[in-house]
Amino acid sequence: MKEQWRLLFQLFWTFFKIGPASFGGGFAMIPLIEKEVVEKRKWLKSEDVTDVFALSQSVPGAIAINSATFIGQRIYGIKGAIAAMIGVSLPTFIIVLTLGTLYFFFQDNPKIEAAFVSIRASIVAIIAYAAIKTAKTAIVDKSTLVLLIIGIPALFFIHPVIAILAGALIGMITISIKRKLGYIIKMDNKENMDYVNELEYYMGEGI
Repeated sequence: MKEQWRLLFQLFWTFFKIGPASFGGGFAMIPLIEKEVVEKRKWLKSEDVTDVFALSQSVPGAIAINSATFIGQRIYGIKGAIAAMIGVSLPTFIIVLTLGTLYFFFQDNPKIEAAFVSIRASIVAIIAYAAIKTAKTAIVDKSTLVLLIIGIPALFFIHPVIAILAGALIGMITISIKRKLGYIIKMDNKENMDYVNELEYYMGEGI
């Protein structure tokens, strides 16, 4: 029981720290979640985080809250989902409530306006970094690369949810065609490395 409460508190505290540092919304959370959940605590794999963000964008609600809830659920079920959701929401609620009150007093201050301009530029850099990190696990073959190249300009004309659903449908069709043609299906980079290691092992055994 003590270990359970310890894990729940760790989930709460991890997302409590991530929440107020995620300037720019859910996309800016990706590198922070990668660092805390994948690299530091090793709760999930990088591929799992990528899947969570894809799922979080395809359902209604804020991406940050959806992502925290899904990750918490994967780590420790419903209790984990609740702990992560409260953790990521509570500091943001307090900060927004405080800033909303103070904004009326400082909204015309040139220094404050200059600070927000710099913050917006920094957010673009954070999101670009998150996109590169995600691409490393999302692009596993030529078909996923082509889908990325087509998907970026398509997002200027269609809703992101439609793009995600279309991507899922195209992925299923592509895999079905590849299997019929006898191609090796590459699902993620780790799986590719496992396949290569296994192949090298058998080659070393002379099989």
